[in-house]
Amino acid sequence: MASINTNPSAMTALQSLHVTNKALAVVQGRISTGLRVAEAKDNAAYWSIATTMRSDNKVLATVQDTLGLGASRVDTAYTALESTLDLVSDMRQKILAAIGKDPSGKDQIQQEISAIQAQLESMARSATFSGQNWLAVNASETNGHPAEGVHRPVEIVSSFSRGHTGAIELGMIEIDVDRIKLYDDAATTNETKGLLEGLRLASTGKRDDTAEAPATPGADAEATDGYAVASLSVSGYSDDQLKDMLSVVDATLKEMTDAATSIGAAKKRIDLQKDFGSNLMDSIDRGVGQLVDADMNKESTRLQALQVQQQLGIQSLSIANSNAQNILSLFRQ
Repeated sequence: MASINTNPSAMTALQSLHVTNKALAVVQGRISTGLRVAEAKDNAAYWSIATTMRSDNKVLATVQDTLGLGASRVDTAYTALESTLDLVSDMRQKILAAIGKDPSGKDQIQQEISAIQAQLESMARSATFSGQNWLAVNASETNGHPAEGVHRPVEIVSSFSRGHTGAIELGMIEIDVDRIKLYDDAATTNETKGLLEGLRLASTGKRDDTAEAPATPGADAEATDGYAVASLSVSGYSDDQLKDMLSVVDATLKEMTDAATSIGAAKKRIDLQKDFGSNLMDSIDRGVGQLVDADMNKESTRLQALQVQQQLGIQSLSIANSNAQNILSLFRQ
């Protein structure tokens, strides 16, 4: 039956064309954005996962920056500590050379030792990066150093992760500043002072609060005799006392070597963590891409097919509409 009020063929063709145009808009959107899940309405679950992972990746980028800053601080401390090790080793040679010398010879050697002591302090106090110095500290301050009366290491944020419950977890690389400091302006006891300034017992080489500088240079050795690299003097001291100084300097060198090893290990860990973080960010990007990226080869093929369907739909609608025109011919004379 032909009707001028209702054209079922045109309705069907129009519905088909509408579906084709809608699919075509989706494919064009995917091609223009490169994403098959660009909004939550495309796939709520994948969009939520991708959004969270992209956000986490931005945090990981910040962690990488933090690691870079931490690496710079560690490098600064390590470089200064390595240089001071060489100077303390030179001082040991000077003390050894002073043994057996007459008083005037010891005075001359002391001038060289005093220059080394001044240079040691200068190096330690210059080892500052971004407002932090781990070699010359003040325990009463909290700008990256242990708080007064509290043994607390400096922490460098090294990793960021999200647990199975969604809770954020941070990984830390710790630097024990109290173990590597050379000077501490706020310390009041030998045991809390830096490696170079705390008096060490000649018998043990350990920083000890019972240690005291010899009251009389050249006198017989006492059990409490103590020396420190930062303050020792060979002028007027006996050869036996110089030998005690050698023992103290050797013990200091050992602790400084341990400190350099500790910093070196932290430096290596930071480098490894930076490499891992970079690889992890790339892995997350690939994972997100697998969830939301569009297959451009597939979408371009679909685009061509839909464009053909669109043209056919338009043609079909035109034919359906032309059927109504045929009714007019029945009224022509």
